[in-house]
Amino acid sequence: MTSPGSESLLERAFVDAMAGAGDTDETTERVLEAAYEQFRRVGIRRSTMEDVAKRAGVSRITVYRRFATKDALVEQVVQREFRRYFDQFLLDIRRAASVADRVVLGFASALRAIRHNPLIGGLMDVEPEVVVPSLIGDGGRTMATVRGFVAGQLRREQAAGHVSAGVDVDLVAELMVRISTSFLVTPSRLIDLDDEEQLKDVARRFLVPMLDPPR
Repeated sequence: MTSPGSESLLERAFVDAMAGAGDTDETTERVLEAAYEQFRRVGIRRSTMEDVAKRAGVSRITVYRRFATKDALVEQVVQREFRRYFDQFLLDIRRAASVADRVVLGFASALRAIRHNPLIGGLMDVEPEVVVPSLIGDGGRTMATVRGFVAGQLRREQAAGHVSAGVDVDLVAELMVRISTSFLVTPSRLIDLDDEEQLKDVARRFLVPMLDPPR
C-alpha cells in the first residue's frame, strides 16, 4: 500500500487535475509563478529561495512560510506544470470526432505538451533527475495512475459501442502509456518527436489497431 505523501509528482498532479484541485491563495500563486520563471530562466540548481522571493516581490520569510524547503517549492512548481498538462490534454482530445482520432490526437498532444513545456521539457533535457524519477522511478505507480485514466476513457468508448467488447482496455492502455513514456524518457533517432504529423502517423498505424478485437 502507498503511504500518504509517497506519491510521485506526476501521480499527485494527475489526481489533482481529475479532481479540479490546485487552487491556491494569491501570494502562494505569486511565489509559484515567480519560481516557475526563475527555474525556467536560470535552472533549478542555480536558483535559490532568495532569488524566488526577489522575483515574486515578497520577503524570503514569506516564501519559507509557504514552502519549508527549496525541494518542496520545486515539487509544487513541477506538479503544477504537470497538472496544466493534464488539463490541456483533456481539452485537446475533446476536439476529436472518433475514438481513433482521440487516440491519435491524444498521443501527439501528450508528447508535444510535455516536450514543449518551457519548464518540464527543458528540465528533461538539462536536469532529468528532477523529472524522470516522477515518470519511472516510483515502482510503476505513476504509469499505473495514467494507465487507469486511459483505460477509463477506453472503457467509456467501449460502453458507447466505439470499441469492441473483445478488447482488453486495461492491457491496451498499459501499452499506450508505456510507449508514450518510452519516447519521453529516451527520445528516438528514428521518429522525429517534433514532427506532429509523423507522431500521428505512428499512432494511426500502431496504436489505433490495438482497439480492434483479437482474432
